[in-house]
Amino acid sequence: MREIFTGLPWWVKWIAVPVIALVVFGGLIAALLHFVVVLLFKVLVFVALVGGLIYIVRKFVASSSSRGGW
Repeated sequence: MREIFTGLPWWVKWIAVPVIALVVFGGLIAALLHFVVVLLFKVLVFVALVGGLIYIVRKFVASSSSRGGW
């Protein structure tokens, strides 16, 4: 791979090639980033809902057991 870039100006390696890669794969990169952000958000919502459910159930069970229960 290094022999391909040997003799080329620095701007080809460090500017032109990354710009071409972004143009070609930009949509794919954006789609992957979108997927990761949405997945992380859904995981966060899931954790918050499960945590809230556990909190409510423990509070309800603790209050009902202190009254004598069923």
